[in-house]
Order: sequence, then structure tokens, then C-alpha cells
Amino acid sequence: MSNAYQEDISTTVLRRMKEGGFDFARIHPIEFYAVFPDEGGARAAAGQFRGESLNAQVSERDDGAWHLELSKLMYATHTGIDEFEHDFASVVRPLGGEFEGWGVKQRVRKLNA
Repeated sequence: MSNAYQEDISTTVLRRMKEGGFDFARIHPIEFYAVFPDEGGARAAAGQFRGESLNAQVSERDDGAWHLELSKLMYATHTGIDEFEHDFASVVRPLGGEFEGWGVKQRVRKLNA
């Protein structure tokens, strides 16, 4: 995935978060995702981020591939996310993995009836 394409996705997601009332003044766990052909690669990548992450989970997918979800406590800024994406991908790719994107859980405001 090209950086320009990923930038467009991140910009769109951040804009939608803002429209939804996301609190950018607080630190949040931002999840970064990757998929690997084997468990060893996923676990090796997870181990590269010890001390940096809130949580790293490795699980097998239905198709036999291995999924890594790494949560990092950080401010949800385009620059911060872009920099960590770059660092994450530079660890994931040499281990045979593919970066799949990022996300953040957002509490939805109740609508007035």
C-alpha cells in the first residue's frame, strides 16, 4: 500500500472521528494490525514492541494465517499514527508480514430521542 494512499485513508478516518466527537485531547489505545503466514513471525514482531505497547495479541485466523493486533497508547494525530505505522511496517515486512491498517475504539454518543 502506498504512503499516499495510506495518508488519504488516515486523513479520512481522523476527520470522521472528529465529526463523531472523538476526544483528541486524551491519550487513547490505537490498534495497529498485521497478518503473517506463520505464528513465529507474528510473535517475533510483537516482541519487538515490548515496553512500547499497551497490549499485543497474536491469534490464528480461519484461513491459517496469523493476526497481530498491537495497541499503543498515544494521541490520535496524523503525524504520530503515520510515524508508528512506518516503524510497525518496518518490523512486520522483514518477518514476512503485511501491515493491514489501524483503528481506535470510539464511544458513540447517545442520540437524543
